[in-house]
Amino acid sequence: MSAVEGGISGSPGSTEILFTPLEHSTLPLKNRIVMAPMTRWFSPDGIPGPDVAAYYRRRAEGGAGLIITEGTFIDHPATLNYASSIPRLFGDQALAGWRHVVGEVHAAGARIMAQLWHTGLVYAFGQEQLGPTGQVIDPPHASPSGFVEPGHKVTGPMTDNDIADVIASYARAAAAARQVGFDGVEIHAAHGYLIDQFFWEALNKRTDRYGVDVTGRTRLMVDILTAMRAEVGADFPICIRYSQWKQQDYTARLADTPQELERFLEPIADAGPDFFHCSQRRFWESEFSGSDRNLAGWTRKITGLPVITVGSVGLREDFMHSFSEGGATQPAGLEGLVARLERGDFDLVAVGRALLGDANWPNRVRSGDTDRLRGFDTSVLETLN
Repeated sequence: MSAVEGGISGSPGSTEILFTPLEHSTLPLKNRIVMAPMTRWFSPDGIPGPDVAAYYRRRAEGGAGLIITEGTFIDHPATLNYASSIPRLFGDQALAGWRHVVGEVHAAGARIMAQLWHTGLVYAFGQEQLGPTGQVIDPPHASPSGFVEPGHKVTGPMTDNDIADVIASYARAAAAARQVGFDGVEIHAAHGYLIDQFFWEALNKRTDRYGVDVTGRTRLMVDILTAMRAEVGADFPICIRYSQWKQQDYTARLADTPQELERFLEPIADAGPDFFHCSQRRFWESEFSGSDRNLAGWTRKITGLPVITVGSVGLREDFMHSFSEGGATQPAGLEGLVARLERGDFDLVAVGRALLGDANWPNRVRSGDTDRLRGFDTSVLETLN
């Protein structure tokens, strides 16, 4: 096996560990396979319909033990939540839609978490936004330190009141998720979105308690976790998805050494999350020189908490390459993934495009039907699949 296909060697053909239960006090799972969150734009006006419920149920029936939904917008005015086909986690109709989704997934024997999303600056540039009645609007934007838009319009940094509003929105979203019946929530704090903008020194130039150093840059995440716990209690699972890379800069780093990563993770772990979801473009790549541990492996070593690895699982080409080239044409072996899981580098494995392209991917792996595993063709995004 080449390094591109999975890294360290394992027992060829043995995938048994992927189907062992995860014993966890608040989120026991039947196996180690997670459906990764993938934005789809199939919820008109932010309301998930029966087709969305059927989409997630198929993945549950296909063998995923845990499903993490596509990003759902919280009820903050600076999220991209108006006239959008991205789902919301607020409003009676949207919550009723999610209740149906949850029921279908549970009926198929899997658990499901809602991913909570605030995009921050990502959609702020060059986007003509439409309000509910079709008029062009200039929505508020959220940014740790302000920015200059095209045309030289200056948007200032978030005030303390702005930050408090975002924190409260996340807490309400967590409460709504619990009310609907979700088995937990994941906070999207990766890939250059709002929380990650606070993490990232390149965008966070604040000189108050939400900036200055790594502790300050993690404070928004800590305050969100604290507020969410106050709403949902200690027994409702909360997962944090984070990354080094950003959509704006694939080479970006929050930490260049294990010691820097420890300083970043320590205040977040102390705030009480249940899981970390560690996003890499290629799960098999070492995070730091001198060790073959990936980001999930280092996160588990540092925090001791259960972790999810993700990044081109089952495929040769990474996420961005597959979309620029129209797909990931060849599946990859799982030996390296299994070997890392057996070694204890991570606890769960999130599968994205491979599971998007084949809802039965877990069942095929378990039955040994690997000859029928296929790559990922972006044309599947044009269907409800």
